Amino acid sequence: MISLRPFTENDAFTIQRKQYPDMSLADIQAMIAEWKTRTWRNRYFEILAITEDDRIVGSVSLYEHSGSVASLGVEVYPDERRKGYASEGMKLMMDHAGKLGYRILQDQVQTENLPSIALHNRLGFETDGYVYRNAKGKDVLLYLFCL
Repeated sequence: MISLRPFTENDAFTIQRKQYPDMSLADIQAMIAEWKTRTWRNRYFEILAITEDDRIVGSVSLYEHSGSVASLGVEVYPDERRKGYASEGMKLMMDHAGKLGYRILQDQVQTENLPSIALHNRLGFETDGYVYRNAKGKDVLLYLFCL
């Protein structure tokens, strides 16, 4: 069964092995401690582990842009992809976002990421199809979802 839960310091080794192999365990534990504050750049930010039977398969996050708009992001570890975890994790976070009072969710998807584009379309996100250049210099499509 897929569920979401906060990360703990005990998850540092999994995060290092699956996502950040070049980071030290101490740095990852510090990052997890920062995640627990639920703030980033003085705005609400929450990142939760996507788990199946207590095994971490990825993460999903919310970042507040305004009282009613938040970004939704999902990352499934490469060896866990194509198993429905991104879809289920996003659905759970979308429900959570609605309970927090957000009404519009947005996500940037790189133009070459066809699986993510298909995922967002399946979940009912909409895009105007215009290609934007994000802050990291990547070409992305902006997807929106009204809760």
